[in-house]
Formats: sequence, C-alpha cells, structure tokens
Amino acid sequence: MHRRCLQPAQRISQQTQTYWRPCQQHSRSLTTAASAESSKPRPDPFAILAPQLTDLRASLLSMLGSGHPAVTEITKYYFLHPSKQIRPVIVLLMAQATNGLGGNWNRKLWESGCEGAGGTAEELDRPLTRPDVLNDWNPNMPRDTASFDVMFKLRPTRTHRHSRPMTSPPPSSNVQPKLSGVVLPTQRRLAQIVEMLHTASLLHDDVIDESALRRGAPSAPAAFGNKLSVLGGNFVLGRAEPRRGRDPATAGDQARDSDELTRDVLKSSAASRGGHTNRDAWNIYLQKTYLKTASLMAKGARSSVVLGGCKEGEVWKEIAYAYGRNLGIAFQLVDDVLDYEYASATLGKPGGADLQLGLATGPALYAWEEHPEIGELIQRKFEHPGDVELARDYVLRSSGVQRTRALAQAYADKAKEVLQQLPDSEAKACLEVLTERVIGRKS
Repeated sequence: MHRRCLQPAQRISQQTQTYWRPCQQHSRSLTTAASAESSKPRPDPFAILAPQLTDLRASLLSMLGSGHPAVTEITKYYFLHPSKQIRPVIVLLMAQATNGLGGNWNRKLWESGCEGAGGTAEELDRPLTRPDVLNDWNPNMPRDTASFDVMFKLRPTRTHRHSRPMTSPPPSSNVQPKLSGVVLPTQRRLAQIVEMLHTASLLHDDVIDESALRRGAPSAPAAFGNKLSVLGGNFVLGRAEPRRGRDPATAGDQARDSDELTRDVLKSSAASRGGHTNRDAWNIYLQKTYLKTASLMAKGARSSVVLGGCKEGEVWKEIAYAYGRNLGIAFQLVDDVLDYEYASATLGKPGGADLQLGLATGPALYAWEEHPEIGELIQRKFEHPGDVELARDYVLRSSGVQRTRALAQAYADKAKEVLQQLPDSEAKACLEVLTERVIGRKS
C-alpha cells in the first residue's frame, strides 16, 4: 500500500505539493480503471440490505422503550426520521465480504446455532441479570425488565445464560477458506450498537453545535431542549452498553468509541487555539476528524470481521479497519465541503457555519496556505466582530473547498483500493459503491 495515500495527515502543509502530485496520479489511474467498468451494472448496497435494515430499525425501537413516555419520545426521535444508516451498512457488508475467511469461522458459525454457546439471537437478547436488578422498565420487553420495587426479594431465578455450551465446538479444519454469505446474530447486533452510539452522539452534538435542523426536521435540542437532548443521549448510550462487549475480542474497541466521541469535543476546542502553525492545525483537524466520524466506522468494520472468526495475525480485520478509517475521513471531509457548497447552492446562504462555532475545517486550513492573513483569525477562533465574514471571504476566494473535496476523493480511493485484497463478491462490490456514494452525496 502507498503510505503517502494512507497517511496524508503527516504530509499536509509543508509537503502539500509533494503529497498531491502522486495522489492525483493515483486518482487518475483509478478513474481510468473505473471507466472501463462503467458499463457493468453496479449493485445498490442500501437496496440489497433493505430487509436487514428494516429489521434493525424495528428492533432498535423496541430496545429504546422506557417506562417514562418523555424519555421514550426523545430517544426514538432521531431513529424515527430517515437516516443514512451508513455505519450499520458497513458492518453488515463487511460481514458478508469476509465471513468464511477467518480461521475461527467454523466456531463462530457453531456458536450462532448452539444454545448455550452465547451466539444465538435469543441469547443475545437475554439480560445479564434478573429483570429487577437494573430496575430499567421497558414496556417492549416485559419479561426481561421490571419496574422499581421497594423490596428486593432473595429468590432463585431462571438461568439467563448457560455457563458452558451443551455440546463441543467443531474441531479446527484445514479446508481452504471460502465466503459463506451468512451474517451472524452477533454481527447484526453490532450493527445495532454502532447505530445507537452514532445516534447518541448526534443528540449530544446538536447541543454543542446549537443545530436547529437535523435531516430536514427540527433537531432534538430545538424540539425538546438541551437538557432532555443530553439525557436522551445518555439513555441511548446506557441501552447500548449492556449489549456490547460480549465478545472479548471486540469489547475494547466498542468501549473506546464513546471515549473517542467525547475527546472529539476537546479536540474541536483545541483545533483553533492560538499558537498553532498551519501544519499543527492540520494534524489536529485530521485527528479530530478521525475521532468524530472515522473511528466508529473503522472499529465497527473491524469488530464485524473479528466476530466472523478472524484470528490474530490474519489480514482481514486490518483491511476492514483501513477501509472504515479512510471512508470515515472522506465522509467527514465531504461534510465540511458541504458546509460551504450546500448552503450557497440550496439555502442561498454564504456557508461556513463551522466558522461561527470557532472551528477551522479543511477549506479554511487550505485557505490559510493561500491567504496567510486568515491564520490570525483561526488562532483566535473567529471571536472578534466581523471575523467570520472575513474568514468566509478568504475561503471562497481560495481553492480551499475544491482542495478539500480532492482530499476526500483521495481517502475514498484508498478505501476502495484496500478492498482489492478481498475475494470478489456482491458485498465487496457494494463496499466499493459505498465509497462513490460518500463522495457524491449532497447532504
């Protein structure tokens, strides 16, 4: 793999031209190869996964029920509006593209069908404790939850999970690995978890960003207030918590996702703090981009492959991580471009909403290279009267928006490139199409 394209964060600023020349050549070669394939029909990942995504949404709504109507309303608010669902799509497609290749696949497949092994859909829905221990009443799950009782009775209760499997797992096999096409219950549950983590972050993020709209509807803070939005996000995280980490190989990655989303808030504040050079700002910006958006995609993809039986030392989980990391960074870079393009073209507004929050994203940092005067504005976080308007003017007079979109394309191309080590399948083709959808989206 080309290190230049995998880690552009280390070569921005002083080495911008050195970096861009090979990346532009690499992008042109991929474009030429893509044109030769353009006559072939391209699969639609969202259409192919439509039944699974419908089931995922229905089961999520049942898990988010609460004994308090107001909590139920706020936690379900964003799930009831149409979403891109790109994160669960990545998890499910990566499962289909790799299941059967890992050395532990036969064991994982056995666990998914053997009662007591911990991998069946029924076992994943069972609580870790008796219903009245957590006192977290969910009317959608009356058997597994209970309302608060002033007295706690010591009594035997049914076994929620067997302590050991009822039968022995299959022996290791030396048969040549091949794709299975089966998605395991644990991987479907992972798809639910990543969507819950993402939605919880939106409930918190819209408070910080003071967003008025989300997906064309009033944001949760606009509809319910900041306090309920924060509490709703906490509630969604709490509901996701008992459902993750049942596989020790993925527990660490999943547990750190919430921490990284939190640290992104601090990085957002630090990104424009005085004393940074352009190169410092680029490094912080791309690290923040990873923490905010790419980490959940990358670790969700990697965890999906691990749950499918990928063992330590096998390359499949590293491919999954690299794909999710590069795609996630491309996704956020496009978001930062749309902050300028979409507002100008659709809303008739000048764009640059991030500037009003004191944030310098890709277009502003590229503008800094062309107009050094903007550096002082960035370092003081556009806090003086007129700073936002002046910085927006510098950005729009520069090539910052175009260069940020080109950088997003370079990351998307690298995401597509790492997939070439996977065997051909419909799922792999869908993952490739997903990179194109990310770059071409308008919202």
